[in-house]
Amino acid sequence: MRLDEVLSATSGIYFEGTLIDALQTPYQLIEVFDTPSLGKLMRIDGANMTSEGDEFFYHESLVHPAAITHPAPRSVLIIGGGDGGSSEEVLKHPSVERVVLVELDQGVIDMAKKHLSAIHRNVFADPKLDLRIMDGETFVRTTKAQFDLIYLDLTDPAGPASALYTPSFYAELKRALAPGGALVLHIGSPFSHSDRVRSSLAHLQAVYARVTPYFVQIPTYGSTWGFVVAAESLDPRELTAVDVNRRLQGRGIADRQFYNAEIHHAMMALPEYVKNMIA
Repeated sequence: MRLDEVLSATSGIYFEGTLIDALQTPYQLIEVFDTPSLGKLMRIDGANMTSEGDEFFYHESLVHPAAITHPAPRSVLIIGGGDGGSSEEVLKHPSVERVVLVELDQGVIDMAKKHLSAIHRNVFADPKLDLRIMDGETFVRTTKAQFDLIYLDLTDPAGPASALYTPSFYAELKRALAPGGALVLHIGSPFSHSDRVRSSLAHLQAVYARVTPYFVQIPTYGSTWGFVVAAESLDPRELTAVDVNRRLQGRGIADRQFYNAEIHHAMMALPEYVKNMIA
């Protein structure tokens, strides 16, 4: 079966795969395919979400730049991330005492538990993980807790996740950050989604003092993919390669396939077309 991934109105990529399970929930259609090139691949409403073959490109890039920059993150909030991959990466940092994972759709959790153990590595059984099945916007609006790191590990800004990509929500998230904390999210492809990248950065810059974009090539998405760290003081560019290596070694984070000290800085080196696009 041909699995098309639409990048824009005029471009896309495809993978070959065999459907092994599907679940229609009140929110979305979740499918898991077995593919020759990526192993098990989860798709939501026809869009690639994560795969066994390259999940480390995305999850390590989302989690570690901000987490390694923070001197000792203890409390972490993840909104979305029902496949468990981001939680698994966060919990590699030994100072983390609690991860609150807020996932709207129980179906994503169920399908991940059933099929994606190579990605989440049974993180759902970790006593540090506090799973909440609810709307992320409601959680943030009502919580009195503050978090050292907040990750938005969401589907694209359409459908159920659309309300979580707004300036007003970014301001609510700022209230939920502890002093010295940071918000991290993905912002799409600078090549295929240039308007989204520009608007996301502008909205974040209106709320946060320091906004640091960075970019990674992700095979499942067929493109260079953008991420951003938004904070009042934390800036991942301020760590030297020596600092990053020292913290990785000190925290015992050896189980990595993508992220290292050289990658930490390389992903934040912006090509000229991106600099011009976001100027």
